[in-house]
Amino acid sequence: MKFSRLQRYLLSILSGLLMTISFPHTGSIFPLVFLAWVPLLLVEHNIYREKYRSSKVLIHAYLTFFIYNLGTTYWIYYSIGGEGGAILAYFLNGFIMALVFLLFHFTKKFVGQKEGYIGILFFWVGLEYIHYHWELSWPWINIGNTFAIVPEIVQWYAYTGILGGTLWILLVNLLVFKIASNILFKKESFKVQTPLVYLSIALIVIPSLLSFWSYSVYEETENPIEVVVTQPNVDPYNEKFNSELKQQLDKSIIKANELITPNTAVVLGPETAIAQGFDEAKYQESEAMNYLQETVDGWGNTALFTGASTYKVFDYKNSPAARGIPGTEFFYESYNTSVLISNNKPPSFVHKSELVLGVEKIPFSKWFPFLEKLSIQNGGTSGTLGVEKEPRVLNTNGFSFAPIICYESLYGGMVAEQCRKGAEVIFIITNDGWWENTAGHMQHASIARLRAVETGRYVVRSANTGISCVINQRGDIIKATEYWVQDAFRETVQLNGEPTFYVTYGDVIGRSFAFVSLLLITLTLVKYLRRFGTSV
Repeated sequence: MKFSRLQRYLLSILSGLLMTISFPHTGSIFPLVFLAWVPLLLVEHNIYREKYRSSKVLIHAYLTFFIYNLGTTYWIYYSIGGEGGAILAYFLNGFIMALVFLLFHFTKKFVGQKEGYIGILFFWVGLEYIHYHWELSWPWINIGNTFAIVPEIVQWYAYTGILGGTLWILLVNLLVFKIASNILFKKESFKVQTPLVYLSIALIVIPSLLSFWSYSVYEETENPIEVVVTQPNVDPYNEKFNSELKQQLDKSIIKANELITPNTAVVLGPETAIAQGFDEAKYQESEAMNYLQETVDGWGNTALFTGASTYKVFDYKNSPAARGIPGTEFFYESYNTSVLISNNKPPSFVHKSELVLGVEKIPFSKWFPFLEKLSIQNGGTSGTLGVEKEPRVLNTNGFSFAPIICYESLYGGMVAEQCRKGAEVIFIITNDGWWENTAGHMQHASIARLRAVETGRYVVRSANTGISCVINQRGDIIKATEYWVQDAFRETVQLNGEPTFYVTYGDVIGRSFAFVSLLLITLTLVKYLRRFGTSV
């Protein structure tokens, strides 16, 4: 069978649409993800069989992945300056994905068909692993996140992390593609495909049933603490950076005062609750910090964990993020910070390390400083921020927790490292009001459920607005607020210090597949050079 140009484009569009409606909160029809890649794979195989130019693969793959990026993260456009972030997410990330798909085609073309189909597994999982570690890091739509709304069927993420889900999805799609290509291109009957059909069904059903069994028999580690979660609902556009800070803080404090008991270990406030930046070394001069410290001193043993905008001053350029102070020889470095305030103790500060592209980090600006001029103004400090050198944990009232700020909750490997360092519970502070009432804040909350599954830890989430919630060790949301309301609640959570396989060993699949993908790229390049002069 030979596809027409129109058929190829329609199939490419179909793949992008299926990927989109499979993803959480842009359709949430997750079973379709096991078929979503098949139309694009058929297009590639048709181009391969007809010996068309490889550039056609790039064009069709780019169409698919542009639709996927646009359809799943359309909400980026709704934030102030969102056009710049949208360009990175829709156009650039779609192009990167298309290039990786083209790598699969080249391996298939120059090395062999079997090697090509094996290669796509390594290339794609390798890409998603690299997406956690490079300048253009954007793991939001890594396809293993598709199951964020149904953690019941991926309890085995405690062993593999979400990259195991990515591998699962690709394997099933390749089997379904094999069935479809045998029928369409080899003119085989459907009856002949029965073994492959059974194998495809088994590959979906068996991991799901094992996960359901694990989910149903799971017994939580019980070591209770009481927490209070606040959601002040400060409008990030019209209020957060333009009104009296004490009034904003009171939206959390007054609610917390109504809920705190002698057993409350910690109160959670949202990201950048203290929106006015202050020098960490001179925190006593911050009116907001003094107000919060006085409040916490009146709570007895209850601590406060919340967010702030801070900076440090150096007599040298501490990092590429440091900026000179005009008229002096000093430099300052700004941070998106989490702060732990305890009774009669100095505060502890931890800086956000995984930064949002275009807002908190300008890619490659350490090599090309002029790029900082392209930073998006999205309230507060813009441009590249300072980061922690390595993941940290905080301690209060006899337990340790992982301090996570907003976007960091997408980084399973980072959270696992914090758990290796002793974190018994995960505290996430965020501000999800930038994107209006779209899929963004719902996706962000759902993906946090996978961190609970991977680590076996409770996740407690305080959002300025969005979804503040408590997630148990299996990934169930057991308490949650509504969007765009001022609210607070008290809940008991269980501490857990036992490591999962994923906590102990991290992204084993990702590291291994990324390494093998480099070997496959080298092999493909060698094979191509041996056929030098062949039209690509």
